[in-house]
Amino acid sequence: MAVKERVGLVVSDKMQKTVVVAVENRAPHPKYGKIVVQTRRYKAHDEESKCKVGDRVRIQETRPLSKTKRWQVTEVLNVKSI
Repeated sequence: MAVKERVGLVVSDKMQKTVVVAVENRAPHPKYGKIVVQTRRYKAHDEESKCKVGDRVRIQETRPLSKTKRWQVTEVLNVKSI
């Protein structure tokens, strides 16, 4: 079975070795056709704590690491510049 991967934006880095990543899904409404944006938030493991709020990251599904954490950060795609 293929490993699930998502690309999203880091919205919180206040936990130790954990970031919250918001992933947007844009799809047309089945009846009305308007593009609807659904946002899902995943807790992802960040071993080196290198991700900051605003970074675009790729996350990958993994075994359960805690009660709510089932994803890990595989790479940082864009670093938010200040």
